[in-house]
Amino acid sequence: MPEKIDLLGLLPEQIAEHMKEMGAPAFRAKQIFRWIHVRRVFDFAEMTDISKQFQSELNQRFYINLPKIEQTLASCVDDTVKYLCRLSDGSAVETVRMVYHHGNTACISTQVGCKMGCKFCASAPLGFIRNLTPGEMLGQIYAADSQFPEDDRISGIVLMGIGEPLDNYDNVMQLLRLLSHKDGRGMSLRHAALSTCGLVPQIRRLAEEKFPLTLSVSLHAADDKKRSELMPVNRRYPLDELLLACGDYFRQTGRRVTFEYAVIAGENDTKKAARQLGKRLRLVFPGQRPHVNLIPVNPVDGTGFTAGSAQAFQRLLEAEGINATVRRTLGEDIKAACGQLRRDTIEKKRAVNGIESISGQ
Repeated sequence: MPEKIDLLGLLPEQIAEHMKEMGAPAFRAKQIFRWIHVRRVFDFAEMTDISKQFQSELNQRFYINLPKIEQTLASCVDDTVKYLCRLSDGSAVETVRMVYHHGNTACISTQVGCKMGCKFCASAPLGFIRNLTPGEMLGQIYAADSQFPEDDRISGIVLMGIGEPLDNYDNVMQLLRLLSHKDGRGMSLRHAALSTCGLVPQIRRLAEEKFPLTLSVSLHAADDKKRSELMPVNRRYPLDELLLACGDYFRQTGRRVTFEYAVIAGENDTKKAARQLGKRLRLVFPGQRPHVNLIPVNPVDGTGFTAGSAQAFQRLLEAEGINATVRRTLGEDIKAACGQLRRDTIEKKRAVNGIESISGQ
């Protein structure tokens, strides 16, 4: 028998193709899509306007694959909740639910692990395992939603969890189409943000998609030498090339690009760094006030990095004519920054089992 297909990651027109193969009427596709994405019903037996016979046929061909929440950490300081989500192959990813005055936002993972190797990242030492499917990304949101009343659902997403979203380009684009589909969740992609370390060809592809999302680019350094030390991706796409693509993205889409900058003591927090960053951004965005989001670097065991003063660096950037804000820290008491819960869980498992391998995590 052919392998079952996960319906959670399919658009109505894709479901319709399967309905056609089954000899079912076309309206079934929209019907099933709405059961899943509007009513949040993930069991065919609970789709009450579908016959028992057809429910059985659906069960034979399809499944709806939600991740299992294995661990939950709730902040005592704010309403942030962090989840360790276990996938069907045993891999684990992290999802964070954050509460803002404008609604609830989920920070979701797009890969199991990451290839990019950023030196300050908790995920980098664990390596890359695989891409997440559209259903596995969407499933993180639905799993987090299941812990709260229907009127307290997630209304925005940030693709800033484990993984590099643009390295999983096609699946992430499918996720965005699923989230914004008029017959489903209908989320405005103005409430979506995608964070990238700077994959230039994919940034240019994303501009062509015309999604009204916010592009957030991780810079973390103002010169190529330092950025290449911190972020190996810079050796392939240096700052001039990356910032040119960002400028073109803004001009093509009309959507502001924000820049993330993790402030690391003694590494990238000097007056010289602020001067270099200001000069680069003014060249790319003449007449604009580019926005830089400053984040005190998260302490991660083994990196040796400590947080510099984001407020002091903010003042230096503002003197250069750059709009800089210090990002509000949420869930600090539960280490809500991406990668740390998964890393701690894997290292505990290694200690118990006395193994070095991280496969099958």
